[in-house]
Amino acid sequence: MRHVPRLLEKQVIRATKAFPAIVLTGPRRAGKTWLLRRLFPRAAYFLLEDPDVVARLRSDPQGFLDGVETPAILDEMQHVPEVFAYVRSRLDRRPRRMGQWLLTGSQDAPLMRGVSESMAGRAAVLQLLPLSVKETPKVTLLRGGYPEVVARPREARLWFASYLQTYLERDVRQVTAVRDLATFRRFLAVLASRHGQMLNKTDLAAPLGVSVPTITHWLSVLETTAQVLVIPPFYENLGKRLLKSPKVYLADSGLACHLLGIDTERELRKSPFAGALFEGFVASEIVKSQVNAGRRRELYYFRDEQGLEVDFVIPSRGGSLTLVESKLTRTVTPSMAAPMQRLAEAVKRKRPKVAVSMTLVHEAPSSGAVTRALAPGVRAVPWPEFLEEL
Repeated sequence: MRHVPRLLEKQVIRATKAFPAIVLTGPRRAGKTWLLRRLFPRAAYFLLEDPDVVARLRSDPQGFLDGVETPAILDEMQHVPEVFAYVRSRLDRRPRRMGQWLLTGSQDAPLMRGVSESMAGRAAVLQLLPLSVKETPKVTLLRGGYPEVVARPREARLWFASYLQTYLERDVRQVTAVRDLATFRRFLAVLASRHGQMLNKTDLAAPLGVSVPTITHWLSVLETTAQVLVIPPFYENLGKRLLKSPKVYLADSGLACHLLGIDTERELRKSPFAGALFEGFVASEIVKSQVNAGRRRELYYFRDEQGLEVDFVIPSRGGSLTLVESKLTRTVTPSMAAPMQRLAEAVKRKRPKVAVSMTLVHEAPSSGAVTRALAPGVRAVPWPEFLEEL
């Protein structure tokens, strides 16, 4: 596949001009190494999964780093987190030299511990997620956004199978002492079958024969390795009894389809999971747009005990709210806007000055539909157009 510019590139360049170090996190195979080596082709490169490099670093970290000319890329830092302290000492010697150390890792929690303990104020932290639709239209609901799948979609089944094996053997074993990887793999499949549902740990634990604390631990592993999106509920003083459990989606729709045994567009169309997969696809694209622009992740859902539910609530820095409903259908009707309108009315009663916009995101008809008014204050937008607007 030809070079696809990553939207995060601007944030990376900006960070290297303002900080002596950057830490680039994100799921395995999202393109972190490729991005840094393309942007900084003359930087020295060291892979901290190479046993020889790791052995040299651990036996004589001072000597190893003394021999490194900066800028330098230290790839997969979570394998040798103790190196953070030695990098910090070098940053402190030359604090005004920006962009000296470019660090990557696939596990947010271990990396962030090292950053908070050793690199506070010295490093910019950015996250690279798989490709988005704004970066290439080759990203699809069926295949997702991992660069290698986008480049070779016909090999998707083999790639995802290999990816899961690699993920289980490397990341899961390193983050936690999961001994029964077969059960953990089944946990991933069960979680995929609950894609887009409110989190119910008891429901996840029962078919696997494990405890709720085990499920809690395993979910934290998935969050640590950026494999799931956990969408919290939107809390406002709306005079309603709100449900408090988050929703959980697998972060990449292609991986979700693979775990559900969906390999073709035909199978996707017939699948009872199609609507939930589309909802998760929209959620992932919203998060990617926020992360790529250097903004905070701010995505919520709304549901109360009376059954009023809106897929997504997106607050803005100006205090306004965007309500989003996603429907995998080419035929939209005004009734589909009703939940958003009801929630908007409730918000307005409590906070009259808040601006609320409402968008129904739907499948694009083959005729090439355009954005149109669906109901008072509500737009119906084909998903490719909506994602371009993000």
